[in-house]
Amino acid sequence: MDPDIARVRLAAERADASALIGSMRARLSAVVDAAVDEHADDEHDPEGSTLAFERGQLVAQIERSTERVAEVDAALARLGDGTYGRCLDCGGDIAEVRLEALPATGVCITCASRRHRSRW
Repeated sequence: MDPDIARVRLAAERADASALIGSMRARLSAVVDAAVDEHADDEHDPEGSTLAFERGQLVAQIERSTERVAEVDAALARLGDGTYGRCLDCGGDIAEVRLEALPATGVCITCASRRHRSRW
């Protein structure tokens, strides 16, 4: 993949993830504030479990988006040192079509499949 195109895609992906983090943090703050204002007994409050669930979902989304920013930053570093497009596991080329779909990926499809299978 052309390095300039990759850089633009990665920058856009990083900006999107960063914006999502900001949005989710604002929503989390609002949920926390709402919980403080509401009855403190989640167990007996019909809205309590909903607020706790929403809080958990927002925290998970913030964590995942933060990981995404780190993945993009790592891809930008690989782009800078000339290793972008090379698989971190096997050292082979990552297919252009895979980089187009997942610009921050660090592994080829074969290694990604191997990683996925090893989790099961």
